[in-house]
Amino acid sequence: MTTTTDVRAERVTHSRVRDVELPGGAGTLALVTLDNGLDHTKPSTLGPEGMAELTAALTALRERAGRGEIAAVGVTGKPYFLAAGADLLQVSTVTSHDQALELGRSGHAAYELLHTMGVPTFAFVNGLALGGGLEVALNCDYRTVASDAPALGLPETGLGLVPGWGGAYLVPRLVGIEKAVDVVLTRPAAQKPFKPREALEIGLVDAMFDAADYLEQSLAWAARVLRGETSVPRRELDPQPVWDAVVAATRQQLDAVVAGSRPAPYRALDLLAAARTATRAEAFAAEDQALADLIMSDEMRASVYAFQLVSGGKKPVGAPDRSLARPVTRVGIVGAGLMAAQIALLVSQRLGVPVVMRDLDTERVAKGLGYVKATTDKLVARGRMTPEAAARIAASVTGTTEIGDLASCDVVIEAVTEVMGLKKKVFAELEGIVSPETVLATNTSALSVTEMASDLAHPERVVGIHFFNPVAQMPLVEVVQAAETSDEALATAFAITKKLRKTAVLVADRPGFVVNRLLVLVMGKVVEAIENGTSVEVADTALAPLGLPMPTFELFDLVGPAVGLHVLTSLREDLGDRFPTSPGLERLVADGTRVVLDRPAPGLPKPVDPSIQAVFGEALAAGATGRHGTPVLDAAGVLDSVLTALTVEVGHMLDEGVVAGPQQIDLCMILGAGWGFHTGGITPYLDRAGCSEKVLGRRILPDGAANVPESVA
Repeated sequence: MTTTTDVRAERVTHSRVRDVELPGGAGTLALVTLDNGLDHTKPSTLGPEGMAELTAALTALRERAGRGEIAAVGVTGKPYFLAAGADLLQVSTVTSHDQALELGRSGHAAYELLHTMGVPTFAFVNGLALGGGLEVALNCDYRTVASDAPALGLPETGLGLVPGWGGAYLVPRLVGIEKAVDVVLTRPAAQKPFKPREALEIGLVDAMFDAADYLEQSLAWAARVLRGETSVPRRELDPQPVWDAVVAATRQQLDAVVAGSRPAPYRALDLLAAARTATRAEAFAAEDQALADLIMSDEMRASVYAFQLVSGGKKPVGAPDRSLARPVTRVGIVGAGLMAAQIALLVSQRLGVPVVMRDLDTERVAKGLGYVKATTDKLVARGRMTPEAAARIAASVTGTTEIGDLASCDVVIEAVTEVMGLKKKVFAELEGIVSPETVLATNTSALSVTEMASDLAHPERVVGIHFFNPVAQMPLVEVVQAAETSDEALATAFAITKKLRKTAVLVADRPGFVVNRLLVLVMGKVVEAIENGTSVEVADTALAPLGLPMPTFELFDLVGPAVGLHVLTSLREDLGDRFPTSPGLERLVADGTRVVLDRPAPGLPKPVDPSIQAVFGEALAAGATGRHGTPVLDAAGVLDSVLTALTVEVGHMLDEGVVAGPQQIDLCMILGAGWGFHTGGITPYLDRAGCSEKVLGRRILPDGAANVPESVA
């Protein structure tokens, strides 16, 4: 199953059949082309009508095969797509468990015809094949792939589902249990489908051909298979002890990383575990049951909501008319530190314009340029950048210590230390040298852009463009509209972020914007509990039911305790004591103490260093009177405290108009903080946990928007 969504009736994918005479007298192949009749921007998906048409077409072909009229059956897709799976939006409108069961059964019934055709079946994967699209191919006897197919994968577990049309049974038997875990669990969690060569290497497909004559080559290959000239060996099943050991290790990994926060990965692992000994019928019945249970879960509905947000994020809410954006032919970066160098590299790579970094001395400038060069060298070595592209970037990114060298830039982005006085000084210097049309942007993560621009003669040219670290990987940019930011400056910021292939969210100039305001609040509330007497180890793992990317102190370690403390202090000054103080955190920063231990194994979280307990004082028993005069919280209490604080803060942010609506908060937390689709960002989780009703007296989102509606549940 999976992957596309859009508010509409079913776009029926038709099954168009034509006979093809195979070369060398191999016989007639009946070729089924999956095609919704629409252009390349609208991928083929399999809804109920499309699945019924495929079933009818394959049934007729099986009858022809029985009469000896055809030697083989092939399945391919319209240009660029085999199929993108099922329509998630339609799946999320299912109102009963029986209806959900029928979705799985109908897919299995159609695909089983490929297995029982009576003649060999071939999948010609000419383009994208995700979820149910890849499962079409898996149910065939043989598979080829075009070298330019953009993605192959089973992303269901990342969307609150399981591969429900044969994938959970067929993949481990085809490629082995260890690689199957990668296909079904690891890759979906990382949102990293397979490239064609990767799929070939692990055995998901049997042959790969160039795109230019892909179908011709695939048909010739099929003919050789039919004539017995080409054999396709299949691996034996892994021994039961190997199978069991991989499953056990994977379950341990899920317990450490997912921690029971969502059911889909566990249900998928159960299916993989049973796939070695289950019959095909037993396995498919189990897939049907798991799929139906998950379709009727809040986590799946929140995942669909999140998927829609991310898919629609390329059209930012509140962005001015694109025609107002200023042309950008040269970009300046003030600063040459890590963030500045990352921004410079990305701008050069994606905008293709000259970039000049300015810092106070030649040593800092050289370090920034060195980062750009070292990064491009690594990309070339890994085959992810051509030597020519690296040379172009090296030539286009230059450095200087003279502020005057930025005079001819159309946009200048300041990325200096988070000190208001320093940033105001930078802008004052820039205003004296740049063109009246130049847009001045700040990469501040929490400071007031309005205050930053307040002393300028033309504050309307200032806009916030807040990147997240690491810049190349993090997809979110918060575009900050200050009190006097012009539509032209705002439109330019949105145009730049689009060319950088980032998702931009318009935010008001309020402290911490969205991501840092909520992330730092979470960290602050966890540390507050420790200050009161909760042990660091209990507090660090208390948020596991949320299924966040990492525990709290690993997040502190990632952002830097000094940075976390700085933003926490800044937000407290601006927003009050909802953001707590932490003398213990201040001491950790002052002493430069590392707060986490090394990972116990690859892929596992970094645990908090228990020795830092001494900085906060002795841990007290849960329920005892704490150092603040309130009861010491256990893990459940810490989680409740965090969720309550988040609910209060989201309410304030919506009242303040920080964003257009809760959907933008959720989009920011998914793309800027890495919070999982199963949470829907944050507001769906607060709704289904009952926090919204308890704290705000109302749901944040309408019932059914990101959950199973109460009328159905």
